[in-house]
Amino acid sequence: MSDARPGVCHYDVVIAGGGLVGSSAALALASKGLRVALVERRFCGAQASGVNYGGVRTQGRSAEQLPLAVRARRVYARLPELIGIDGEFVVSGHLRLARREADLDVLDQWSAMAREHGVQSQVMRGAEFRRRYPWLGPAAIGGSLCPSDGHANPRLVSSGFAHAARRAGADVREQTELSDIVFDGTRFQMRAGDELISSDWLINSAGAWANRIAGSFGESVPMKAIYPNMWVTEPLPLFIGHSLGVVGGGIYARQVERGNCVIGGGRGHGDGEYAQPSTATTRAVMRDACALLPALRDALLIRTWSGVEGETPDSNPVIGLSHTTPRLLHAFGFSGGGFLLAPGVGEVLADLVTQGETATPIEAFSIARFSHMPLSATQLP
Repeated sequence: MSDARPGVCHYDVVIAGGGLVGSSAALALASKGLRVALVERRFCGAQASGVNYGGVRTQGRSAEQLPLAVRARRVYARLPELIGIDGEFVVSGHLRLARREADLDVLDQWSAMAREHGVQSQVMRGAEFRRRYPWLGPAAIGGSLCPSDGHANPRLVSSGFAHAARRAGADVREQTELSDIVFDGTRFQMRAGDELISSDWLINSAGAWANRIAGSFGESVPMKAIYPNMWVTEPLPLFIGHSLGVVGGGIYARQVERGNCVIGGGRGHGDGEYAQPSTATTRAVMRDACALLPALRDALLIRTWSGVEGETPDSNPVIGLSHTTPRLLHAFGFSGGGFLLAPGVGEVLADLVTQGETATPIEAFSIARFSHMPLSATQLP
């Protein structure tokens, strides 16, 4: 791995950020025989990738995201083969709930669009819906079930990809800061901690902190920090049959095999670097959740948490080639919906490095779409 300069380790690809995107890209690239360094300033999977809700959801995705979501869903079906564990992935189906008649129209329209991408969903309402889901409260008047969706344990999946990448030969460096990154016209030169390294390709998958790299190459995006608010109950008798969401967002819930209900909604607090859950938000959203799930009314909450995520103005991620620098790839800004997409993004990034293109349409995610937009005062560093 020697560079032309003595003492400099050279890689085919350096990946900045050891979340699920970076770790899955490292695995895909190392499995193809490339020399890969995955560099994470804390611990792999410890940021947004490891503290999210865990939804493996195609339902509700925009038309732009669906092809990528479908590809990523196929990756989840192969977790034991790819990373050696199933990540507690359960194909529970995702039930997206309607609370008003207009919501049912939204579900009908989405179902018709999703069929064009091979995603099937069933919209239910009225007496049929009530008979099928007696455990739902009257606040839900209908819903759409996407049976191929499910949920997994992000704490296992995210770190699992990093461990698998290391086994495949990637040089995984945790508690290591990437700094002084420059492109000299031929390759990228940088520091990993106190060590000088270089690479032919650089992948910027630094999550909420990706603007630090993008900005150094003249293409910061107007991304802001969000802090998803989540909590978990004591174990309860099993009653939630699917992973749940609602039209318009604001509440999501699932129940694991042990009986604990994982619930989320609203925002916590943070400073762009660290996040805290909000007691006021938890109380407000829990009242709405109880209207949908009456069995939660006497449940004890045993833990709350949050994380730092980057949100773009259109809620779509940035994925693809830089428009200022050769062989720089960006993959960040997943706006709270990246847990399903990330392993598919890792494969797409590997396609771009090894083939120069990908069959999965990603044009809508180009960083160039923000070139005309001013940076806001709340943008992430």
